[in-house]
Amino acid sequence: MKLYNTATSELEEFQASPIVNIYTCGVTPYDSTHIGHAAVFITFDVLQRRLRSLGHETRLVRNVTDIDDDILRKSNELGVYYRDLVDSEVKKFNKDMRSLNILESWSEPLATSAMKEIIEFSEQALESNHAYEVEGTVFFSVKSWPKFGELSGYDRETMLKFAAERGGFPDDDRKKDPLDFVLWQAAVEGEPSWDSPWGKGRPGWHIECSALASKEFGEQIDIHGGGSDLIFPHHECELAQSEAINQKPFVKLWMHQAMVRMDGEKMSKSLGNMSFVSELVKTYDPRTIRLAITKNHYRTEWEWADDQLAEADEQLQRWISNKNNRVDPNLFSSVGEALDNDLDTPVAASLIVEASNSGFDVTRAADLIGIIL
Repeated sequence: MKLYNTATSELEEFQASPIVNIYTCGVTPYDSTHIGHAAVFITFDVLQRRLRSLGHETRLVRNVTDIDDDILRKSNELGVYYRDLVDSEVKKFNKDMRSLNILESWSEPLATSAMKEIIEFSEQALESNHAYEVEGTVFFSVKSWPKFGELSGYDRETMLKFAAERGGFPDDDRKKDPLDFVLWQAAVEGEPSWDSPWGKGRPGWHIECSALASKEFGEQIDIHGGGSDLIFPHHECELAQSEAINQKPFVKLWMHQAMVRMDGEKMSKSLGNMSFVSELVKTYDPRTIRLAITKNHYRTEWEWADDQLAEADEQLQRWISNKNNRVDPNLFSSVGEALDNDLDTPVAASLIVEASNSGFDVTRAADLIGIIL
């Protein structure tokens, strides 16, 4: 199997161990699952299915960021306790994942479940001079880690731009460097907080995944990924702090899903240009939604429009009607080969469509891309 490694910008042969550990950043539960989210989780689901078909055990950890600025802002807007909002949205998310036939995660830890590890991690960063504390907030010093920026490959100007857009607050005058990032932030009145050696506060965003990944898998992960918007700052910062503390490689292969666009813009909660899974399943078979997404390669940005579902539904119905027909003896291996080539789901789907158009039963091949007929 060859997969594209974000860290090296190269297609690499993935040397899979009998057990493959995968960590993918999950949801920040303050709104419903849109097609962009679904694309990420379908990508890692197909990856797991292919690895399992090759005889590997897969253990996928998908965290839940259950304490975050966006959650607190949304809970204040709605006038509800933040935990109630989290619990409600997690239930909706899990329902969407079940409808799309996403394999159950090996573990789905909450960020707040690793508070002890987060505090210990921050203490280690301070003790090793990779961090500094200002008024109860602990910052990671990017200048203490010369490799900072190697994952993304971005220049400083681009990193500053994305930090400003994605919650990095480069204008915070408490920082020694605008790109320094928070490990532990001092409590704000009215917000939830936890005790720490630096006073009450709560964790920064990036350290949550470092702590959870270490808690679940130890010091190294086989595959780590998520949406491409997480490359910087989230994964860049996560990589820096993890390797600075553990002094060993953190991830063997980084894998990122390209953005899904709608109306010419990245599909996002902030822009409001979203198509929600929970709404689409009221009209379409969830397998149709999954097929429409799978027909796009995970590393290529693509434009979503609901009318794509009509063609996918027509194809799905043909797949279903051909059940128990004769089987193309080469189809399963051909689809597997496509998936082994950087998870080429568009080619895999087209091979299944072609076989079905010829009247073949495509049940076993469809299973590989998670569509159960």
